[in-house]
Amino acid sequence: MTDFTGLVAIITGAASGIGAATAAELLSRGATVAILDRDVSGATPDALAIACDIADPAAVKVTVARVAEELGGIDIVINNAGIGASGTVVDNDDAEWARVLDVNITGMARVVREALPHLARSHSAAIVNMSSAVAYVGVRNRALYSASKAAVVGLTLGMAADHVRDGIRVNAVAPGTAETPWIGRLLQESDDPDAAAEALRQRQPIGRLVSPVEVARALAYLASPLSGSTTGEILRVDGGMSSLRL
Repeated sequence: MTDFTGLVAIITGAASGIGAATAAELLSRGATVAILDRDVSGATPDALAIACDIADPAAVKVTVARVAEELGGIDIVINNAGIGASGTVVDNDDAEWARVLDVNITGMARVVREALPHLARSHSAAIVNMSSAVAYVGVRNRALYSASKAAVVGLTLGMAADHVRDGIRVNAVAPGTAETPWIGRLLQESDDPDAAAEALRQRQPIGRLVSPVEVARALAYLASPLSGSTTGEILRVDGGMSSLRL
């Protein structure tokens, strides 16, 4: 497919995991890609990779301006960057709540705010945010993370309404538990990694974790100009986790 030919996409958190798979997907379909990540050492050499912490407003401002200047504009923003959090409300103090929400929700707003003037000049403008199945279903020991990802749903719908008349589509993907570096670290920190991995697989009706490529293709679907009538949509790629009970 060549549906992204001539389009410039910013993908945050794209040096590994789902973000890296998304960068590869868009590149294979003709996009010019800019990767924004705190550590870009693992980023594909086929993209413009820039070290940027989305929790730093000044860095975001400079970096987005650089992408637009070097690549000739911005057509697509995929807000993939995020951090995890474990525990109940008792386990995370105010500082941790502020840190996670700053990255997982305010960070998205920062990137979009700087990109909006460029998106407004595009004929194929699209924003896709990363939510999670835990925005829809309660999971133990994920209170803070779930709250941040539920906020992404609200942000997505609000931005979709704000910018639809400007020709900017805004959607989100809500994956189930995926094979990401963060999940790998959680498993290794558990008392019985094999048992913990099996529990995660069984939590999803399809009986396995979601692959990064599957999420990347969903993100690409929503970002593609072929989906020009799709906005305000939250696409669940969760193996039935949030909707099926077997």
